[in-house]
Amino acid sequence: MKLVTGIGGWPDEAGERGLAAEAAGYDIVTCGELAHDSILTMALAANATARIELMTSVTIAFPRSPMVLAMEAWDIQRLAKGRFSIGLGSQVKGHNERRFGGTWSAAAPRMKEYIQMMKAIWDSWQDGTPADFLGKEYRYTLMTPNFNPGPIDFPKPKVYLAVVGPAMARVAGEVADGILPHGGIMTDQYMRETVLPNVKIGLERSGRTWDDIDVAASGYLALGENDEQISKALDSFRQPLSFYGSTRSYHHVLRMHGLEDLGMRLHKLSLDGRWQEMREIITEDDLLKLAQTCRYDDYPQFVVNNREYASQMGFGMSTKTPDQQARAAEVMAKLQQVQTPGVPAGLEF
Repeated sequence: MKLVTGIGGWPDEAGERGLAAEAAGYDIVTCGELAHDSILTMALAANATARIELMTSVTIAFPRSPMVLAMEAWDIQRLAKGRFSIGLGSQVKGHNERRFGGTWSAAAPRMKEYIQMMKAIWDSWQDGTPADFLGKEYRYTLMTPNFNPGPIDFPKPKVYLAVVGPAMARVAGEVADGILPHGGIMTDQYMRETVLPNVKIGLERSGRTWDDIDVAASGYLALGENDEQISKALDSFRQPLSFYGSTRSYHHVLRMHGLEDLGMRLHKLSLDGRWQEMREIITEDDLLKLAQTCRYDDYPQFVVNNREYASQMGFGMSTKTPDQQARAAEVMAKLQQVQTPGVPAGLEF
């Protein structure tokens, strides 16, 4: 099992944080795209590190053209000597139109074309394939020598796709190299009953199998050494749940757990700007309907039993003291030894 940690904040800190993750034994370092640019962050991390894999998690696709991201990913892949993967996300309509000043159309079919065009561009640069991609949203029919960077001595970047809804899960299975389930609003039940079955549909459409795609572990999971720590970890989910649960685009997840009414209350409070109250109306019973719990001693076996579909997973423990550092290293080593089939139970081909 590959272990993942994230870096964020100002890009000038990316190199130092990437080196720290590498030294700590992580397999993959990721960065999101909230207040800073994910591509710049990963370029700086790539330049500073030597072993660790790098992935954006995620880069918001639609405000950029597929050609722009294809070029940036190509450059970083060469800089990183083959260690880079790009994770794409669509964001929601409001952010695309009102924050990025862009356009909006049905996200899943648009994302499918986006990934197909990026891969067509890389085929041109690596293999000399003619520029001949015609979609409804995107077209790529021109590549002259002056604008062709040429091949690189490394594999083409992998494209991972952020997934919440069934349509995007099918697109991921059809054209992506990996899946990044939206951790902010993902439960194990929703992952198994909605996301993974639709990924399989996409794989079948493209004649692929689970061997052709990487899946990141997901689902609210409260971890700790004891019950007190697990309770604190459970409480920490109030913040992401209050934020994502207030967005009606994600209410289908809450509906599966009988919590759609909570989502509507969160939505109304968000419209009124009552941010603190959003956290306070979430009860422990609500959290327990959504989250699983586990002690660190039981974590490796939990992964074997409950994340059998995954090839990578996020990991974080407190490392403020030498004892905590030693304990984190111990747990990490055990998790990295876990072997999973990479096939969701009940969804075998």
